[in-house]
Amino acid sequence: MNYAQRAAQVSGTIAGHRHWLHQHAELSLQETETTAYLAGQLRDLGIPVLTFEDYPGCIATIQGGKPGKTVMLRADIDALPIQENSGVDFESQNPGVMHACGHDCHASMLLGAAQMLWESREDLSGTVKLLFQSGEEVFIGSHYYWDQGHLSDVDAAMGLHVWATAPNGTLCVQDGPLMASCDNFKLTVHGVSCHGSTPNIGKDAIVAASAIIMALQTVVSRVSDPRDMVVVTVGKVQAGTQFNIITDTAVLEGTVRAHNPAARQLAADSIRHIVETTASAMGCTADLEYNFLEPPVCNNDTALNEVARDAARELYGPEILASTLPATGSEDFSYLMEKIPSSLFVFLGCYDEEHGCVHPVHNEKFKINEDILPIGAAQYAQFAARYLEKTAGGAK
Repeated sequence: MNYAQRAAQVSGTIAGHRHWLHQHAELSLQETETTAYLAGQLRDLGIPVLTFEDYPGCIATIQGGKPGKTVMLRADIDALPIQENSGVDFESQNPGVMHACGHDCHASMLLGAAQMLWESREDLSGTVKLLFQSGEEVFIGSHYYWDQGHLSDVDAAMGLHVWATAPNGTLCVQDGPLMASCDNFKLTVHGVSCHGSTPNIGKDAIVAASAIIMALQTVVSRVSDPRDMVVVTVGKVQAGTQFNIITDTAVLEGTVRAHNPAARQLAADSIRHIVETTASAMGCTADLEYNFLEPPVCNNDTALNEVARDAARELYGPEILASTLPATGSEDFSYLMEKIPSSLFVFLGCYDEEHGCVHPVHNEKFKINEDILPIGAAQYAQFAARYLEKTAGGAK
């Protein structure tokens, strides 16, 4: 099948899916209506679908006409707690909930790919699994499907994300780091309270917390290798009860991002050392809760990356390929990439000044030019078909 041509033919259907999903945006792990819609559309096509009594999302399976490996295509389906201000005429009907990260685009493109792959299933040399994943925005949504054994037979996988730093309608299939890890920490500093007029008889938790905040800046500037991207941010500080009271408690919360697993661990170790020693120097103690949430997204399988690039060229020519700087945001697909080493993640560019599509993801004004939807659907389908063709006859 000519997936580029067929995607153009069904572009109206894909956009229709996107409009419905956008209007019915649901928060992470609450995507019941979304799941019902997706499963219903897949079943209407005749595609077998697995849903779960205790978890949103679904997995569709397309068995090819010839034996072969199993490839997975993934789209996330959850929205964000944002009041929409995009100006589109199909705005979210759910107050305070918006598809501001493009997950409605991903799900609609994967529905389009599902239709095309189903129509061409007799030509496929293997099996395609389509994962419509819940809860990407809460860091752990992908875990359920792997941990429950539903993806243990997958040989290779691809995820895709619309991305506002790349030109509209281009595909970024890049080797190496693409997105950062995401770790969060919560730090509680314990001091001794006293009156503000007699600070010498207390231990000021605010001063200790301030010293810790300043010292944490050295993780990036003096501890980490300058060739490795690391971000350490303290984004929340809570302390104090009265202007003239030296408080005994201060709470800090922050996040750490890295592209390199070794740099990620070094940052975590350094933070713990700085917190403990700085608090002690101020006569205080500190409790640190450090959570390793999402590993980095790294396209390490260069052969698989080339399959995806070949698929893009076959669809639209070499000019469809572009590059962009690796992002410091994170992505829950990284958990599946750890479990399925032959995996990659692709950016579909959506920056389009002419149509006012210039806002980043997680912004109340985020929107896309829907001309990119058939491109993403075709890339999903072409990649799956090309991977199965190239690995036909290989051992499972």
